[in-house]
Order: sequence, then structure tokens, then C-alpha cells
Amino acid sequence: MTTIQKTRDYLFDNYKVLLIFLVVVGHFIGPSTKCNSFLLALKWLIVSFHMPAFVFVSGYFSKKTLSPGALIQKLAIPYVVYEIIYYLLYTCVLHKETGLYLLKPKFTLWYLMALFFWRLITPYVKKIPHYMVFAIAAGLLIGLSDMENNFLTIPRALVFYPYFLAGTAFERESLPMLRSSKGKLFSGVCITVIALFLIFLGLQKNVPMQIFYGRYNYSSMKQSITEGLSWRLGSYVIGFLMTYSILALIPEKKLRCSYIGTRTMAIYLFHGLIYSYFRYCTKLLNNIDTAAATILLLAFCAGLTALFSLKPFTAFTGTVSNFHLTKKGTA
Repeated sequence: MTTIQKTRDYLFDNYKVLLIFLVVVGHFIGPSTKCNSFLLALKWLIVSFHMPAFVFVSGYFSKKTLSPGALIQKLAIPYVVYEIIYYLLYTCVLHKETGLYLLKPKFTLWYLMALFFWRLITPYVKKIPHYMVFAIAAGLLIGLSDMENNFLTIPRALVFYPYFLAGTAFERESLPMLRSSKGKLFSGVCITVIALFLIFLGLQKNVPMQIFYGRYNYSSMKQSITEGLSWRLGSYVIGFLMTYSILALIPEKKLRCSYIGTRTMAIYLFHGLIYSYFRYCTKLLNNIDTAAATILLLAFCAGLTALFSLKPFTAFTGTVSNFHLTKKGTA
């Protein structure tokens, strides 16, 4: 009997490589956007789509329904472990006043909590007629709330949820049309127009970059209800257009860096620890204002991405995500 070996989907591996690199870059360039116009424009471009696209890809790979027990093992337990790690970093190394607030995720860990909720509720949400309309409405309306923006990461979970739903609904059979010559031309035009718009937007002092963050309500960004709803709806348009446009242009073949796309969790976790140290214990990231320093910083981000994709780091995250509260075979 012959066995059929399943080939990897390098298209999505390559997409994840780009996205995790942009996550790293987006954090490290943040402190210097006030003195570096190139990094400011780059930051605007990154925040407009990198998390929407990441959530979309997570949704695409979450089509299989997992039991609550499996979700606890793969997401809840790692979340608690990483929260403890961040707590120790903040208190013992950074000497920041904080607590072990498990209901208020630290830094990048909001994503694990949101992913847990998304995967838990999606099988039920998708039974609702026109569920995408309701999901977008929830993302718009949460901006009217004065809820604490980090409690159970509810605002961000609701704002980014439509992208997750879109990912679960996306079928690979749609790719030939998306990646056709006309599709690629349209995608290229979309990316160019949006990039130019965002560069222009970044020069406007009255428009906060936080419109793309998902965690802030409209009043905290000094927006009226009409302005807040309009900008958030516009961010959805940009997020979806960029997500699908870049998917149309990403290489589909195996690249030398494609393996990194299978190791994003380790990069996501460990780069945040390094960034936190640089951000709060040094001033190295505050004044990146020359071309040479900018190139060096981007190269450093690429190096970190490659470093944390190595086996010692991926083995750690793999062990944490496969931890069992009880021995296999026991009740």
C-alpha cells in the first residue's frame, strides 16, 4: 500500500514569515517614529494590515473545531506560562510596577487570549445568519464603550474577529482567481494606493495611528462617534484589501526562509521579551534617525526573527503548548 505524503502549503508559510517579521519590525521601530519620517510611514503601513492579516491566517488554520480541553491545553496553559514569564521580566529585570493580572494580558499576549475566545465561540457564531455583519457591527460598536481596553482583551478581540471569521471561511480554491494576472494587477494597484494614502495620513497630526490598534475607544482618541465609526469602518476596508492583495502576490514556492512560517509562536513570544528590555532599560530605540541606523535596525529585526525560529526556542513553545494537566489515558 502506498502512502500519500502531504506537501506543505508554502504560500501560507511565506505569508506568515512576512507577517511575523512585520510584527517584530512594528514593535522595534515604534519609539523612533517621532524622529524618523521613513519609520513613521512604515509604521502606518504595518499597523494597517499586519494584525488583520495574521488573524486572517490564524482563522484559515482554525477550520477544525477543537474541544474546550484542547483549547485549554494549546492556548490557555501557554497563556498562563507566558504571563508568568512576562511578569518575572517586568518585575525582576525591568523593575516595573505590575502584578500577575491574568485577566489583563501583557503586551503581545493579548493575541493568545483572543485566539482562545475566537476558537471557542466561532462554531456557534457561524450558525447565525449573516454572522459577518454582526461581527463587524460588534467591532464598530465596542468603540463606543468605556470598557478598560485590556480587560480580557475584549475590545481587540471584537475588532479583529471579522478577520478571523473571514479566514475560517476562505477556501484555497479561491486562490487561482485571486492570483490571476488581473487579480495581481488589481492587488498591486490596491497596495500602492493604500500605501500612498497611509503615508499622507501619517503626516496629518490630527489622525491617531491608534485607529488601527483595535484596543482604544473613540473618545480616548478624541474622535466623535461619527468620526470613530467612520475611521474604524475605513480600517476594515484597508485591512481586508491589504490582506487579500498581499496574499495574491506572496510567492507560492518554497523559499529559504519558508520554514520560519511554521515557527511563529516562538518568535512572537521571545521578541517581545527582548523588545521590552530595549524599550525600558536602554535608549537605543529612541533616536534611530539616520539611514544607516534605520538599515541596521531592520537588519537586527530580521536577525531576531531568524534567531527565535531556532530549535531551542521552538522546542520550548512546543513543549508548553503540548503540556497535559493529566497523564494521557487517565480520567
